[in-house]
Amino acid sequence: VVSIPKTNEDFRLLYDTKGRFRLHAITGDETKFKLCKVRSVQFGQKGIPYLNTYDGRTIRYPDPLIKANDTIKLDLESNKIVDFIKFDVGNVVMVTGGRNRGRVGVIKNREKHKGSFETIHVQDAAGHEFATRLGNVFTIGKGTKPWVSLPKGKGIKLSIIEEARKRLAAQAAA
Repeated sequence: VVSIPKTNEDFRLLYDTKGRFRLHAITGDETKFKLCKVRSVQFGQKGIPYLNTYDGRTIRYPDPLIKANDTIKLDLESNKIVDFIKFDVGNVVMVTGGRNRGRVGVIKNREKHKGSFETIHVQDAAGHEFATRLGNVFTIGKGTKPWVSLPKGKGIKLSIIEEARKRLAAQAAA
């Protein structure tokens, strides 16, 4: 969350479907939390459990149901875990790496390969299905409803032909 006090605006840094960072304007309750992907859950000295997130945070005494690759909803004021999302089939994810970076969809299938990368099959809102590695996927909501607002386009990547048609329609209208 990026806040600009002089203009009283708040933004969240997200990927667009072309894989570039985009500032997405947010309001109200969305400024008070962020989503963090859990990298690992371990035990420290004297058996105290803690988890590490992908943004470098270490949080002690997490919920025992939280595992690696799950997503936690972190309150930015108290730095406490408010809620969490299990990494399961049927949840909404955003792709954060690879050639599909910025796309949003629902997990359809998870292929486990011993000694290699796990493959995640994702279907976007337009019905297009694509696959990516487990490390490139970040859960952003339970079921089909994301916990954060998404920029226009809702993470649906258009094909080259669809983009050209959209551009021509916009030129004809202008």
